[in-house]
Amino acid sequence: ASQALERDGFAVLRSVLSESEIAALTAELMAVFADSEPERERSDRAEFRYAMLNRGPLSQAAAGHPAILDTIEPLLGGDCHIIANTAWNNPPEFAGGRWHCDAGPHVPRPADVPWDDRIPYPVFAIGAHILLRDCRLADGPTAVIPGSHRSGRLAPHDRLTDPDLSYDGRPPVLLEGRAGDVALFVSDAWHRGTPANGGSGRLFL
Repeated sequence: ASQALERDGFAVLRSVLSESEIAALTAELMAVFADSEPERERSDRAEFRYAMLNRGPLSQAAAGHPAILDTIEPLLGGDCHIIANTAWNNPPEFAGGRWHCDAGPHVPRPADVPWDDRIPYPVFAIGAHILLRDCRLADGPTAVIPGSHRSGRLAPHDRLTDPDLSYDGRPPVLLEGRAGDVALFVSDAWHRGTPANGGSGRLFL
């Protein structure tokens, strides 16, 4: 999985949490959604809560799960830290989003300057979606464009909603999974939430 993150920009860890851990963590997240106000003015502000590691012990423990750390620490180092730790509760009518990077590009460069493959591509930040509900095509899973984390650029501004956007001939991949899986992606990778279509929406930490 570490090698896949470095090479392709994403990986999915299967069955990281047990059914009982999923149920308990879900209850912790839903209590925070019920007991706290939305945190900033945004059209989807009711769908997320920040800094869950400061709001509940189960969220803090999940963020430090050995399966996650064993995958990301070879790339980020043992002194890596949490940036956001956000809970997301997207509704069944989730409209999806635009292609974007969460951070970066950390090594910006123009399109006509290729990366020398003899140099391992540096990874500075990794997103981790700890799925608490099955996430299939109808639920609006996150899509990632393989290899785009190595582009040194943002997604083309005129194609931010293009579902067929690709990089270096590689089309988007959907990070589908079951509750308890963890979807990982390099923050520089071009990714987006895809529109839900008759599913249950998304719930993840």
